[in-house]
Amino acid sequence: MKQRFMDQESRAPLPKNYFIDTNVLLDDPESILVLRNGLENNIFLPHTVLEELDKHKTDNRLGHQAQQALSYLLEHKDEFDLLARSREDQGTSCLGDNRILDEILSAAVDSPILVTNDKTMRIKAHKLGMKSEPYFRANPFYQNESQKYTGFIAEGDDIVANSFSWENGKPIFNRPDERRMISHQHKVWNVSPRNVYQNLAMELLLSPDIDLVTLESEAGFGKTFLSLAAALHLVLNEKRHHKIYIVKPYVEIGRSMGYLPGAVSEKMAPYVRNIRDLILKLHTIRPANKLFVDAEAPVPEFDIKRLEILPLAFIRGMNIEDAVVIVDEAQNLSRLEARALLSRMCGNTKVFMMGDSRQVDAPYNTEFNNALNWTVRKLKGMDRYAHLVLKGVNSRGPIADMVLASSL
Repeated sequence: MKQRFMDQESRAPLPKNYFIDTNVLLDDPESILVLRNGLENNIFLPHTVLEELDKHKTDNRLGHQAQQALSYLLEHKDEFDLLARSREDQGTSCLGDNRILDEILSAAVDSPILVTNDKTMRIKAHKLGMKSEPYFRANPFYQNESQKYTGFIAEGDDIVANSFSWENGKPIFNRPDERRMISHQHKVWNVSPRNVYQNLAMELLLSPDIDLVTLESEAGFGKTFLSLAAALHLVLNEKRHHKIYIVKPYVEIGRSMGYLPGAVSEKMAPYVRNIRDLILKLHTIRPANKLFVDAEAPVPEFDIKRLEILPLAFIRGMNIEDAVVIVDEAQNLSRLEARALLSRMCGNTKVFMMGDSRQVDAPYNTEFNNALNWTVRKLKGMDRYAHLVLKGVNSRGPIADMVLASSL
């Protein structure tokens, strides 16, 4: 029996020596404990990795992740060893990468394994005779909350304020003070929802007890059209609010058009063309004459007393009240811009934010740090906030359908 125990002990795997690259810590600060696996393996952090994280703290795109990584390292400072600084690099390219590799080699640790998702680093490591592995985790540290939380909760989950659940195939609206079945069909500004998800979106948009609604979906699910129809209904029909504001970040796809002449409305016109077209479409479905200076003009001009296109640059210092504010393409706003915008909302104001966090065009935004995802993550569960991911059949037309179906 003693010999068998000794044989088993001799066959126990040796601890692995993992050296973690910057990109892994930015993606998942918990990678240190995941790779350490209790006390099974040894974790080393190159000094250059710490310096790179420090530099990323002020980066518009990576600052939040760098701060998270540094906070996690401080909290678990006894779970890893920090390598000594490398010798000065003599002006070669990829300075940080070369320093990291140099620090690992100088550490003289047996069988080092570089953990990195940088393919260039893995090639360099191989040529230096060093093992390397990519890092993947099934449940990543950073998850996109605006997609993960669909607005529905599963059976047995904790109730989230203003969420939905299914009972016997019927949607149940989980209000903070009651649970009720949604069996009615909305029709707003002569617009009827095409499926149950659009009908539930209308329930949220029209609810007098919800001040902020976020809608997430790919193109073609009607989130902007539904929001505009709800806004016209609330302002012109029910008169719950006096004015509509349209906010949309002016992010260009492709080459920049450069300087645009004219007044603010003229400068913003190309960026809000889709909004204007949808409003005119709703105007043909049911007249919205009060939105225009002259509704009979060939190209009707919006009356800024009832509808105003608002550039983000004009937000600071404003107080917006008695209005419906529609924020389109919210994934192209930063967290700071969203905070600045939402903090300007005063009494009797309702905000509709919509977008697709997987379709980010702003240069410093990602799927995780954009305003839409930030809003859901921070406000989920609050009594006067609701979120919904639109699903069902989407169709703008045969070409758009082909592109979306192909995941092009």
